[in-house]
Amino acid sequence: MQFSNTPRPETLKSLADVKLTPFWLDDHQRPEPFSALTEKITADLVVVGAGFTGLWTALQVKQADPNREVVLLEAGETAIGASGRNGGFVASSLTHSFQNGMNRWPKEMSKLVELGHKNLDGIEATIKQYNIDCDFIRSGEINIATEEYQVDELREEAEESAAVGEHIQFLDRDQMRARANSPTYLAGIHDPSVALVNPARLAWGLRRACLEVGVRLFEHTQVTALEERRETVILKTQYGEIESKRVALATNAFPPLLKRLSFYVVPVYDYVLMTEPLSKSQRDEIGWRGREGLSDNGNQFHYYRTSEDGRILWGGYDAIYYHNNGVGPHLESNPASFARLAEHFFQTFPQLTGLRFTHAWGGAIDTCSRYTVFWGKAYGDKVAYALGYTGLGVGASRFGAQVMLDLLDNKKTERTSLQMVKSKPFPFPPEPFRSPIINFTRWSLDQADRNAGKRNLWLRTLDALGLGFDS
Repeated sequence: MQFSNTPRPETLKSLADVKLTPFWLDDHQRPEPFSALTEKITADLVVVGAGFTGLWTALQVKQADPNREVVLLEAGETAIGASGRNGGFVASSLTHSFQNGMNRWPKEMSKLVELGHKNLDGIEATIKQYNIDCDFIRSGEINIATEEYQVDELREEAEESAAVGEHIQFLDRDQMRARANSPTYLAGIHDPSVALVNPARLAWGLRRACLEVGVRLFEHTQVTALEERRETVILKTQYGEIESKRVALATNAFPPLLKRLSFYVVPVYDYVLMTEPLSKSQRDEIGWRGREGLSDNGNQFHYYRTSEDGRILWGGYDAIYYHNNGVGPHLESNPASFARLAEHFFQTFPQLTGLRFTHAWGGAIDTCSRYTVFWGKAYGDKVAYALGYTGLGVGASRFGAQVMLDLLDNKKTERTSLQMVKSKPFPFPPEPFRSPIINFTRWSLDQADRNAGKRNLWLRTLDALGLGFDS
């Protein structure tokens, strides 16, 4: 299906009363923030960033060694970044997709699939252990063909993935529409190894778990500089400082404390809508009783899912890079993107015409050229980092944290032996070249979507080099 990007008047009416705030964060269960660091302290490990990567890092290190003094620093409040703004898809995939993993690490895919499934099991076990109320449900995800050429692609993926331990089911047109009813659906593949979650409540639950095991948390505490000493690292903040034996950086899309990382990651803004709760008749029109996560199979794709109270979250498609790695609250609202998303929603579900959206928001994704998390060390191995999840970090962040801890402790594990862990993505060029290259790539992907998936010379060149760009 070719989506029209021109919103109709009735589409604009659906956005008339939206709150420009993330739905997940607009919650009475949102915890009161902790106070800022205002003194000089010491630690065995400081974790910078209280999103999913930082929370999993702090929790797992204290679980492994309760005597370790662990401090967690957050520039804003827990989950205020991507962790509280995403769609809540908790995928077992560590490689962003089956095909991306096969293209890059075909010899390791069986092991990566195995580790990914164990990682998802570990997330569920932690949620149960700490009684985290976050609407965790193993409903799976369906990737949907909305163009004829995509049908065979999905069928091939279902067949090929079985060889490395996946259990993906191909759904023909009738089977797909029995799951969820849209006139645009031609086929789909159901991946059962994906869960859905309320991401903010998961993050807040992990925050509580960290506090219970003895992690010291300081919010509204931005780290301004790192200074290396012989055996330690000094972390400077606005009002205090910490001397620590080890440092784990989990800042993702935000400006990195290690300048070299700005060559590997670009912040790309993704925009999201949330509907009002559907009525019984509206739900009867679309079915979708299994609460599966859904996504279409274009280069510029939509992802969507239902909430516990019967709303539909609808996001994706646009992936906007702002000049010179632009980030900030002023970029979290984009009326043109919201209108385009709403128009695409009603083209997908015309039977829901008249439904209104209650929330609209945006957030930055830490995008790298291989789409998946990567790791490294600095300052004589006293500092480690994990970033580059490219929008699929809700699940993979736990694995990313485990690898980062392995690296900080100089442990040789099955994780650190992976070529995926040892390698780095190809760097992005600096400005003024970065913006035109990224924007031309986005244009090329859009053209491929509008021409039966045919990739132009530029995209074929990026494919040959193992590079890419993805929403």
